Amino acid sequence: MGRDELYAAAREWIEGDPDAATREVVEALLASGADRELADRFAGRLQFGTAGLRGEVGAGPNRMNRAVVIQATRGLAEHLREREGGLVVVGYDARLSSRRFMEDSVGVLAAAGFQVRYFDVPTPTPLVAFAALRLDAAAAIVVTASHNPPQDNGYKVYAANGAQIVPPDDESIAAEIEKVGPARLVPRIRWNSTADSDLCTALDAASVFEQYLDVLQRPRSGEEKVALRIVYTPLHGVGGFYTEAVLKHGGHEVVPVLTQFEPDGRFPTVDFPNPEEPGALDEAFAVASRDTSFDLVIANDPDADRLSVSVPGPGGWRSLTGNQIGVLLADWCLDGTAANPVVLNSVVSSPMLGRIAQLRGAAWATTLTGFKWIWNAALDLAADHDFVMGYEEALGYSVGPAVRDKDGMSAALVFADMAAAGKAAGESVLDRLAGLYRQAGLWTSTQHSVRFEGVGAMDEIEPALDSLLEDPPDQLAGIAVTGITDYRRGAAERPRYLGATPLLEIDLGESGRCLIRPSGTEPKLKIYVDLTEPTDLMDTARIMEAESELQESAQLVAKGAAAALGFAS
Repeated sequence: MGRDELYAAAREWIEGDPDAATREVVEALLASGADRELADRFAGRLQFGTAGLRGEVGAGPNRMNRAVVIQATRGLAEHLREREGGLVVVGYDARLSSRRFMEDSVGVLAAAGFQVRYFDVPTPTPLVAFAALRLDAAAAIVVTASHNPPQDNGYKVYAANGAQIVPPDDESIAAEIEKVGPARLVPRIRWNSTADSDLCTALDAASVFEQYLDVLQRPRSGEEKVALRIVYTPLHGVGGFYTEAVLKHGGHEVVPVLTQFEPDGRFPTVDFPNPEEPGALDEAFAVASRDTSFDLVIANDPDADRLSVSVPGPGGWRSLTGNQIGVLLADWCLDGTAANPVVLNSVVSSPMLGRIAQLRGAAWATTLTGFKWIWNAALDLAADHDFVMGYEEALGYSVGPAVRDKDGMSAALVFADMAAAGKAAGESVLDRLAGLYRQAGLWTSTQHSVRFEGVGAMDEIEPALDSLLEDPPDQLAGIAVTGITDYRRGAAERPRYLGATPLLEIDLGESGRCLIRPSGTEPKLKIYVDLTEPTDLMDTARIMEAESELQESAQLVAKGAAAALGFAS
């Protein structure tokens, strides 16, 4: 885009932007001749995909702002109108711009003639998804950026089946968005919580939450348990009141991390509000270290759809990986009550789930990354199988059918129940994990990322994948390579939830596998390694040491894969 074209696009945006604050930002950039900054904001448009929208808040079409949200909502309305409309549920998190984006979304939908039920307070994403399913909504919107940095926001869309949208719906919505004219001209009904229109009605969050509590899935509810003492942090997100209430509903004692308990979109005590990030749980561990009687440290991400669990170990508090939490939950939930149980995880999550399913007489299926695929797979399989649980390694878990998305609140309760039953039997969480390793083999997983800088740098990835296929390595870190599967091809022979995707799987025989794919949200290549070996060790501490040793081997495999691709590790 040339300078004249860029400046024309910026002026056109100013004319169509309904927000004075963002108009002023673009006007100032034009006046100062900030061409590089303008190019970043106007050379492209924030793309609507299967995760909806997500990006940095700011002015211009390549940012999250009121104009982008208004246009997206109008596009969604047109998509729904073609499918005979219906009720739409709207919720939002506690990020600084979320309330305003929610109001614009409701206003656009109401002006388009839709019945809208909205949450008038910041609400966990799982509760919005639950409400949409209970109300038989045609769609739901949640304004949230989940665990992204403070400067970001997002716009997440659910379909009529209660799960996140998948193709071709995302493509249809994106096409409708492209047809929408200037945001300033998009009709909106002006309303607020004290003067709802006939079309817009606020949902009672407390009432919806009571319904949610009534249907919580609690496998093995009759098993002897003891109350746990749990340190809990919502990381300044919206989960605080709700997850604490869920855990107390289960009979557990909860000690909140007060410095992080109230919703605060500035996230003042963390640089990155993701429980997987180094330092994010420091304040929770500080609280837990004051008393040796605590059993668990539990955290949600800011919209409460993810769950982090840490347990006491020989060297202090140990954060469990997403795969460890997933297999522990799956084993607990496969309690024999389902006639034809099925468990699911994403293709980049641990194959250990398949071993556990086999041991428990359950079916197992893998999907593309994202809970949109896990739950669409569960619905596709519903004629022959009873969904028990699904998970992805990035701390996402769905237990039972009440919420067709990941849910960090209900998963927290089920995990606490499992740990409580173990405590009653004199077994720690690590003891239980060690027992699974003895049955299903010792498994470990690691990730390695290759980051790219500069415009067009990601273009290197596709040729590198092709080169690896043409000349595959014989071994990675001394482990023989037995084959490579290219998930970009062969989609017609796979179910729709495991369709074409830029992913290579390097088969390492009985030792495990290595997966390679570009990130869908960041400029980097992600390498996942899952290694396994049998173990007959009986001592939990020794098994955990063996796991650490296997982890070192997995890291060497990941670096070997990066080198085989021609990228520095």
